Amino acid sequence: MNKMRLKAKKKRRFSFKFFLLFIIFLLSLYFSFDYLCKQNINIDNKELVYYLLEDASLKRSGSGFLKKQFSSFTEPYNLLNMKVAKLYNKEKKAVKEIEVKPLVYLYNSHQTEEYAKTTLAEYAVNPTVTINNYIMLDVFQKNNINTITEERSIREVLNLNSWNYAASYKASRIYMEDVKKEYPSLKYFIDLHRDSLKKDKTTIQIGDKSYAKIIFLIGLENVNYQKNLAFTEEINNKIGEKYPGLSKGIYKKGGAGVNGVYNQDFSPYTILIEIGGCENTTSEVLNTVLAISEVISEVIINNEQKELG
Repeated sequence: MNKMRLKAKKKRRFSFKFFLLFIIFLLSLYFSFDYLCKQNINIDNKELVYYLLEDASLKRSGSGFLKKQFSSFTEPYNLLNMKVAKLYNKEKKAVKEIEVKPLVYLYNSHQTEEYAKTTLAEYAVNPTVTINNYIMLDVFQKNNINTITEERSIREVLNLNSWNYAASYKASRIYMEDVKKEYPSLKYFIDLHRDSLKKDKTTIQIGDKSYAKIIFLIGLENVNYQKNLAFTEEINNKIGEKYPGLSKGIYKKGGAGVNGVYNQDFSPYTILIEIGGCENTTSEVLNTVLAISEVISEVIINNEQKELG
């Protein structure tokens, strides 16, 4: 009899704890929604916020199932996402299905490089270099250039192999080889980075807009050096014609203690672009990526037409 009473007491205690946790969950949900609803979110550039949220969504993709289910109700980021979705409906562009025969692969060997924090930082939305992929992807698709972007984690490969940060190019190479096997049609490989210089060295005013400066990096020790250089020079020259001063040119790297390859031996059309610096705003970065994406689109289209004869 005493054992039965003890079990009954334990059961009641468990039920009470479960009920208490449920109440805490409901209160958390209520106050999170209440907090967001009281905020006046001033979104001047809804397209930029869309890209920021898409970028932030990628960083959360590795969370466990239960964590994602709970956070979907309580995280400020997700609540903001829900609110923005009502304000900005992205136009669907009439383009070919990109999964069939993609031509361009966008990736970031250094995925964690960050830009200046935005007013959305309180919602755990902090922009990294991967935001550039989504902007460039949209422009390429608009120009009917079939494109895919890498969404798997470089850090995960580093951790699995006990590699340090310096092995990031080795990690991105694994993804490049993997995606090339899946999509043999891939021809152009674009590695997007961020510079580490201060804002006065990475910003330029062109007309009424502020832009994040860019620089191209070429490895001197890869077998495709001459072809990569020619392709990069064509893009750099066209950017210079349309946006004088936006590009700081082509930085050629090689020698002792330097990578010297940067995976550019993988294809004659592999390029590395550093966009802005750690103090550049997302608006400046957006202006730049939209501009250079149109130029790169033009170069790719012309190159493909030449090869077709």
